[in-house]
Amino acid sequence: MTDQEKTTRDDTRRETYEAGLAVRREVLGAEHVDRSLGQVTEFSRPIQELVTEYCWGAVWTDDGIDRRTRSLLNLVMLTALNRSHELGVHVRGAIRNGVTIPEIQSTLMQTAVYVGVPAALESFRVAEAKITEMKEAGEL
Repeated sequence: MTDQEKTTRDDTRRETYEAGLAVRREVLGAEHVDRSLGQVTEFSRPIQELVTEYCWGAVWTDDGIDRRTRSLLNLVMLTALNRSHELGVHVRGAIRNGVTIPEIQSTLMQTAVYVGVPAALESFRVAEAKITEMKEAGEL
């Protein structure tokens, strides 16, 4: 790879990262993102950069589907994978993206049928705790 090609690649990656950082802040809230990035260590830096650049910069900036739909998909996938911590983060993101509480309930009900009741029960617990937290903080 020539120096020019490397510079172009690095510039593109930096632009994708910056776009991803902006979307990540819009969806999850600047406070959450700043807290996550503020806890980065040299060991965890590569995964945080990957998440910001690829998940948020390459995927979430794509206009193929809207943010509400992406949020609902994340709730379903995180339930299927039983990733409770990330589910809580994305419940907040879904609400910030305009998903209603009844839509979250219906989405999680559907996961009970296709993913399993134990996973859906846990997701309901996590979602309810996050919604309560948001109400108490005046975010809802």
